Amino acid sequence: MLEKADPVDSHILRCMEIWCGDQSVENTVESPGIEAWISCRPFHGDARGGDVHYLSLCAGGIVTRILLADISGHGEIVADSSRNLRRLLARFMNSKSQKRLVGELNRQFTELEQTGRFATAIVATYLSHHHKLLLTNAGHPRPLLFQKASGQWKYLNELLVDDRRPLNLPLGIDSTSKYKSSTLSIQSGDWLVMYSDAFTEVSNVEGTLLGERGLLSLVEKIPLSRTCHQFGQQLLAGVENYANHSPANDDATLIVIRFGDTHRTPGIIERLRGYGKMIGSCFSRSSI
Repeated sequence: MLEKADPVDSHILRCMEIWCGDQSVENTVESPGIEAWISCRPFHGDARGGDVHYLSLCAGGIVTRILLADISGHGEIVADSSRNLRRLLARFMNSKSQKRLVGELNRQFTELEQTGRFATAIVATYLSHHHKLLLTNAGHPRPLLFQKASGQWKYLNELLVDDRRPLNLPLGIDSTSKYKSSTLSIQSGDWLVMYSDAFTEVSNVEGTLLGERGLLSLVEKIPLSRTCHQFGQQLLAGVENYANHSPANDDATLIVIRFGDTHRTPGIIERLRGYGKMIGSCFSRSSI
């Protein structure tokens, strides 16, 4: 299904940092309370694609935000949207709530409606000091969550309806769309899997789609003793085997997150530098 990406690397997310974008990557990323493994493989082996992924860490080292978006189109159109997403993340990266961020994302894509540009997206915010995960799904494939307490994997975010109006539509479809977040209590040993639709839309030699049920079956077979990297590689291999190693017909992005209490905590020097960057960015915006 998917061509081999570059060798796996590792990155430690620093305070006031926004990491990655729309390029091909295969990396392990560490942030307070989480370890993540990200694989992004653009369509046709291009250097950049329509899937955009970002991770950010606030100045105080307690708010990690993860964004995965599938933007319609390719090339410079997507690159421009990717830059806009990064600017919005920078603007709201120190906010514990993600409500305003999601609203601004929808507003920007709605303004670009005449170009036919829209996006599905998942925005997740992990508050390491409270062990809470906020998650908003804007029309994107449903993520999978493993909770150690229940010992089971499950899909998150069923279709939401409010007063007979659908909620959490893809970004750019309706300027009046409302977006609600799920708030989840997280324990050490919980896992989260986010992915683009290339993973559920692969088909076998008989033409049967893998779908959500098939993806869940593959995930449930992977031992949780694996590292994030090993887990992700095994899941990729399972999807490739199902597709009989046929090339993917879309951009394919996978984010595997393992929550834990043993991951690093930013030191006082790093946090002071983060607050310095935050103050500097506030002055920059106010002078524009």
